[in-house]
Amino acid sequence: MATDEDRRGLTALFWTNINPYGTFRLDMDKRLELPLSAALPGPRRAADDAARTTGSAS
Repeated sequence: MATDEDRRGLTALFWTNINPYGTFRLDMDKRLELPLSAALPGPRRAADDAARTTGSAS
């Protein structure tokens, strides 16, 4: 009869093939077709950082 300690040691063997988040297949040879609105923002300026820390919007 297996003890609780034995079961804890074996649990990883039974659950390592389970992915609770599903499978994501990535084709690294294909580009993502992102819309233009998903473009990266421009570089930040010192004035942007100062406004962010003081809580004011300019």
